[in-house]
Amino acid sequence: MGMDAELLERITAAVTAPRRRGERAQAAADLIREATAARWIGIYTVTGTAVVNEAWSGPAPPAFPSFARERGLTAHALRARAPALSNDVANDPRYLSNQDDSGSELILPVVRDGLVVGTMDVESNEIGAFTGTSVAHFERCAQALSALWDDHVSSAPVGRG
Repeated sequence: MGMDAELLERITAAVTAPRRRGERAQAAADLIREATAARWIGIYTVTGTAVVNEAWSGPAPPAFPSFARERGLTAHALRARAPALSNDVANDPRYLSNQDDSGSELILPVVRDGLVVGTMDVESNEIGAFTGTSVAHFERCAQALSALWDDHVSSAPVGRG
Protein backbone atom coordinates (compact mmCIF):
# COMPACT_ATOMS: atom_id res chain seq x y z
CA MET A 1 0.00 0.00 0.00
CA GLY A 2 2.98 2.33 0.49
CA MET A 3 3.54 2.43 -3.27
CA ASP A 4 -0.14 3.25 -3.79
CA ALA A 5 -0.03 6.15 -1.31
CA GLU A 6 3.12 7.52 -2.93
CA LEU A 7 1.55 7.35 -6.39
CA LEU A 8 -1.60 9.12 -5.19
CA GLU A 9 0.55 11.89 -3.67
CA ARG A 10 2.44 12.26 -6.96
CA ILE A 11 -0.84 12.44 -8.93
CA THR A 12 -2.20 15.08 -6.55
CA ALA A 13 1.00 17.12 -6.90
CA ALA A 14 0.79 16.90 -10.71
CA VAL A 15 -2.85 18.01 -10.91
CA THR A 16 -2.47 20.87 -8.43
CA ALA A 17 0.68 22.36 -9.99
CA PRO A 18 0.31 25.99 -11.15
CA ARG A 19 -0.11 25.18 -14.85
CA ARG A 20 -2.88 24.98 -17.43
CA ARG A 21 -5.33 22.07 -17.01
CA GLY A 22 -4.08 20.33 -20.18
CA GLU A 23 -0.49 20.40 -18.94
CA ARG A 24 -1.52 19.10 -15.51
CA ALA A 25 -3.61 16.36 -17.14
CA GLN A 26 -0.69 15.36 -19.37
CA ALA A 27 1.67 15.11 -16.40
CA ALA A 28 -0.88 12.95 -14.55
CA ALA A 29 -1.56 10.68 -17.56
CA ASP A 30 2.17 10.08 -18.08
CA LEU A 31 2.69 9.46 -14.37
CA ILE A 32 -0.18 6.96 -14.07
CA ARG A 33 0.84 5.12 -17.22
CA GLU A 34 4.45 4.81 -16.08
CA ALA A 35 3.60 3.79 -12.50
CA THR A 36 0.98 1.19 -13.47
CA ALA A 37 2.53 -0.11 -16.72
CA ALA A 38 -0.82 0.55 -18.43
CA ARG A 39 -0.56 0.61 -22.23
CA TRP A 40 -2.81 3.66 -22.65
CA ILE A 41 -4.28 6.27 -20.29
CA GLY A 42 -6.70 9.01 -21.32
CA ILE A 43 -8.07 11.81 -19.17
CA TYR A 44 -11.34 13.41 -20.29
CA THR A 45 -13.55 16.31 -19.21
CA VAL A 46 -17.29 15.59 -19.09
CA THR A 47 -19.60 18.42 -20.17
CA GLY A 48 -23.37 18.50 -20.42
CA THR A 49 -23.25 16.99 -23.92
CA ALA A 50 -19.76 15.67 -24.65
CA VAL A 51 -16.68 13.94 -23.31
CA VAL A 52 -13.52 15.78 -24.38
CA ASN A 53 -9.94 14.51 -24.15
CA GLU A 54 -7.64 16.63 -21.99
CA ALA A 55 -4.55 14.41 -22.31
CA TRP A 56 -3.41 10.91 -23.23
CA SER A 57 -0.34 8.78 -22.74
CA GLY A 58 0.36 5.76 -24.89
CA PRO A 59 1.18 4.60 -28.39
CA ALA A 60 -1.33 6.77 -30.29
CA PRO A 61 -3.82 9.60 -29.80
CA PRO A 62 -7.44 8.77 -29.00
CA ALA A 63 -9.52 7.77 -32.03
CA PHE A 64 -12.28 10.06 -30.72
CA PRO A 65 -10.85 13.15 -28.97
CA SER A 66 -14.43 14.27 -28.36
CA PHE A 67 -17.65 12.27 -28.41
CA ALA A 68 -21.25 12.36 -27.18
CA ARG A 69 -21.58 11.33 -23.54
CA GLU A 70 -24.12 8.66 -24.55
CA ARG A 71 -21.48 6.63 -26.43
CA GLY A 72 -19.27 3.72 -25.48
CA LEU A 73 -18.40 2.33 -22.09
CA THR A 74 -18.21 5.95 -20.94
CA ALA A 75 -22.01 6.25 -21.17
CA HIS A 76 -22.35 3.33 -18.75
CA ALA A 77 -19.76 4.80 -16.34
CA LEU A 78 -21.53 8.17 -16.36
CA ARG A 79 -25.02 6.69 -15.81
CA ALA A 80 -23.88 4.34 -13.05
CA ARG A 81 -21.33 6.78 -11.57
CA ALA A 82 -19.15 3.68 -11.30
CA PRO A 83 -16.36 1.99 -13.28
CA ALA A 84 -17.32 0.49 -16.64
CA LEU A 85 -15.20 -2.52 -17.54
CA SER A 86 -14.82 -4.63 -20.65
CA ASN A 87 -12.23 -7.37 -20.47
CA ASP A 88 -12.93 -8.34 -24.11
CA VAL A 89 -13.68 -5.24 -26.17
CA ALA A 90 -13.93 -7.15 -29.46
CA ASN A 91 -17.08 -8.83 -28.12
CA ASP A 92 -18.57 -5.86 -26.27
CA PRO A 93 -21.07 -3.76 -28.24
CA ARG A 94 -20.59 -0.87 -25.77
CA TYR A 95 -16.94 -0.43 -26.79
CA LEU A 96 -16.16 2.74 -28.74
CA SER A 97 -12.98 1.88 -30.64
CA ASN A 98 -9.96 3.82 -29.44
CA GLN A 99 -6.68 1.95 -29.94
CA ASP A 100 -6.60 -0.66 -32.71
CA ASP A 101 -5.02 -3.38 -30.59
CA SER A 102 -7.08 -2.94 -27.40
CA GLY A 103 -8.20 -6.11 -25.65
CA SER A 104 -9.60 -4.58 -22.45
CA GLU A 105 -10.84 -1.14 -21.41
CA LEU A 106 -11.71 0.41 -18.07
CA ILE A 107 -13.54 3.75 -17.77
CA LEU A 108 -13.51 5.42 -14.35
CA PRO A 109 -15.69 8.42 -13.52
CA VAL A 110 -14.09 11.30 -11.60
CA VAL A 111 -16.56 12.83 -9.15
CA ARG A 112 -16.10 16.27 -7.62
CA ASP A 113 -18.66 17.98 -5.41
CA GLY A 114 -21.24 15.35 -6.38
CA LEU A 115 -20.78 15.86 -10.14
CA VAL A 116 -19.03 13.59 -12.65
CA VAL A 117 -16.55 16.13 -14.02
CA GLY A 118 -14.19 13.77 -15.83
CA THR A 119 -13.19 10.23 -16.68
CA MET A 120 -10.02 8.24 -16.84
CA ASP A 121 -9.74 5.66 -19.62
CA VAL A 122 -7.31 2.77 -19.12
CA GLU A 123 -6.65 0.39 -22.00
CA SER A 124 -4.66 -2.82 -22.31
CA ASN A 125 -3.84 -4.87 -25.39
CA GLU A 126 -4.59 -8.02 -23.34
CA ILE A 127 -7.99 -9.66 -22.98
CA GLY A 128 -8.92 -10.06 -19.29
CA ALA A 129 -6.43 -7.42 -18.16
CA PHE A 130 -8.42 -5.93 -15.30
CA THR A 131 -9.19 -7.67 -12.00
CA GLY A 132 -10.94 -6.44 -8.88
CA THR A 133 -7.61 -5.42 -7.38
CA SER A 134 -6.44 -3.47 -10.43
CA VAL A 135 -9.86 -1.81 -10.85
CA ALA A 136 -9.72 -0.61 -7.21
CA HIS A 137 -6.18 0.70 -7.76
CA PHE A 138 -7.19 2.63 -10.89
CA GLU A 139 -10.28 3.97 -9.08
CA ARG A 140 -8.03 5.55 -6.46
CA CYS A 141 -5.86 7.05 -9.22
CA ALA A 142 -8.93 8.47 -10.98
CA GLN A 143 -10.26 10.05 -7.80
CA ALA A 144 -6.85 11.65 -7.21
CA LEU A 145 -7.41 13.49 -10.52
CA SER A 146 -10.41 15.44 -9.18
CA ALA A 147 -8.37 18.58 -8.45
CA LEU A 148 -7.90 18.98 -12.23
CA TRP A 149 -11.43 20.35 -12.24
CA ASP A 150 -11.08 22.85 -9.39
CA ASP A 151 -12.15 25.50 -11.87
CA HIS A 152 -14.97 23.33 -13.26
CA VAL A 153 -18.36 24.97 -13.42
CA SER A 154 -21.52 23.00 -14.04
CA SER A 155 -22.32 22.93 -17.75
CA ALA A 156 -26.05 22.79 -17.02
CA PRO A 157 -27.88 25.75 -18.54
CA VAL A 158 -28.74 28.51 -16.11
CA GLY A 159 -32.39 29.45 -16.13
CA ARG A 160 -33.38 33.10 -16.50
CA GLY A 161 -36.67 32.79 -14.57
